[in-house]
Amino acid sequence: MMEIKDLIRENIKSLEAYSSARDEFKAMSSEFVFIDANENPFDTGLNRYPDPQQTLVKEALSKLKGISEEQILLGNGSDEVLDLIFRVFCEPRVDNVIVLPPTYGMYEVLANTNAIELVKIPLVENFQPNVKEIIKGQDAKTKLLFLCSPNNPTANSFDANKIETLIKEFNGIVVIDEAYIDFSIEDSWLCRLDEFPNLIVTQTLSKAYGLASIRLGICYASKEIISILNKIKPPYNVNQLTQDVALQSLFNQEKVKNEIAIIISERNQLIRDLQNVEIVEKVYPSDANFLLVQVDDATLRYKQLVKLGIIARNRTTHILCDNCLRFTVGTPDENKKLINTLKLV
Repeated sequence: MMEIKDLIRENIKSLEAYSSARDEFKAMSSEFVFIDANENPFDTGLNRYPDPQQTLVKEALSKLKGISEEQILLGNGSDEVLDLIFRVFCEPRVDNVIVLPPTYGMYEVLANTNAIELVKIPLVENFQPNVKEIIKGQDAKTKLLFLCSPNNPTANSFDANKIETLIKEFNGIVVIDEAYIDFSIEDSWLCRLDEFPNLIVTQTLSKAYGLASIRLGICYASKEIISILNKIKPPYNVNQLTQDVALQSLFNQEKVKNEIAIIISERNQLIRDLQNVEIVEKVYPSDANFLLVQVDDATLRYKQLVKLGIIARNRTTHILCDNCLRFTVGTPDENKKLINTLKLV
């Protein structure tokens, strides 16, 4: 049986976490005089430090997802969460991690930032993990495996059986990045979190909740993993404005579900419309809020679209994405403008 403590860096195990003023005294009441945190005493509504553990947001997420608050960590976007995972489990210039290109580029950036060797095992032609090669490609120093599902930039979800096999047979931590899970027909791996001690699931409020600007990433894992991540996170990493806006949105699920339904409907319509555009050669299936589309000449078409006021993403330099553009699903009017412009060029 895998022991999570054996995967944690030795210096992190013995690390004593920083204790902020609000960690030491949590009760907030107007009956108290707070002179413990070197704050400005004049009330601006924002002169006090935010809750370092984001208690109210975690309570809301716990009820919504059916996950214990002790299994939730919040970060300044998913990128901070991913960086914390690197720093807990990966020894610089010693360990390595596995990624499956084409995939989210920040995994490689964070590996390089933390001086961790990056092992790339490309997806197979149908954009699914090469399970045999991944298991074969790990060694005693392989600590993390990143699975982005639904995947960016390919938009598809990975086969659940393949993911389960990888979780069971991988000797390190499996991180499933579910940034786009709200647009997928597949179940989140949160429902099986307690089955696998080496599983971490990350989500975000940037996509389905329309809150990219507030930068709130979410990490779900075992209490043991969350506890160790909490030891190294900055004390006030999620500001009060972010916490307040996140709560408002989490309490308004009807609005969120309605917008998700519209995006999925528009995605399906966009797929149909793109198939009638002459320069489009293939529209890949999507489980996300974007489409990967193969055209006759991606670089040429990208430049033409820019000149006509439409900014897409050129992914042609990525493995398996030759002559592919990535289109985010927009509003109905934006999608119509995209189709009309593609027909024009």
